[in-house]
Amino acid sequence: LHQPMYNLLCVLAIVDIVMASSVVPKMVSIFTSGDGSISFNACFTQMYFVHAITAVETGLLLAMAFDRYVAICKPLHYKRILTPQVMLGMTVTITLRAILTMSILSWMVSHLPFCGSNVVLHSYCEHIAVARLACADPTPSNLCSLLISAIIVGSDVVFIAVSYNLILRAVFGLSSKNAQLKALSTCGSHVGVMALYYLPGMASVYVAWMGKDIVPLHTQVLLADLYLVIPPTLNPIIYCVKT
Repeated sequence: LHQPMYNLLCVLAIVDIVMASSVVPKMVSIFTSGDGSISFNACFTQMYFVHAITAVETGLLLAMAFDRYVAICKPLHYKRILTPQVMLGMTVTITLRAILTMSILSWMVSHLPFCGSNVVLHSYCEHIAVARLACADPTPSNLCSLLISAIIVGSDVVFIAVSYNLILRAVFGLSSKNAQLKALSTCGSHVGVMALYYLPGMASVYVAWMGKDIVPLHTQVLLADLYLVIPPTLNPIIYCVKT
């Protein structure tokens, strides 16, 4: 359990706990007691943690892809490349990237004037939903949000795709079918978790950007809820069964 992959799984578990703790208690309160109120500061705190954690999780998926690449393509150098110092450096870099980008977005939204409706049309304080309450034009903040998410997720997905391209080339270069299946099975859990994270996440972001005139509001909220709740629920099951 002291292998680099299990260290990454430990961080992923912490990230999933923080994500679920940021949104689920308030959702349950809304659905059971109808109490949909939240203070201004609590709303911004929730928004910060939700979006920062999503940025950390996509970075972790990239780190896991790199781990699988080293394990399959350079197995004899695995412990020399993925030292504890390297793992710590990757984790700190991923966390700092999330803190920096979310601090920029939070600063932009917090400096908008809020003088009209205070009803967030969402089950949690989602960035675009909060920005739309501003009396000023929220387009710069929304564009910045879309740009940052596209850069972070886009770059991570590209590097993950490169890692898996190299992995597949190495796997299909093996002569034994059993060796090929064994190598591919080590990536199965990671691929499943990536699908759970990226597909609903990307759909949620771009559907929210299109607006309720194109996509019904309840569909936007449902997609965003699935994006935040399903991965923390299924990740432990996927990795426990595999382990």
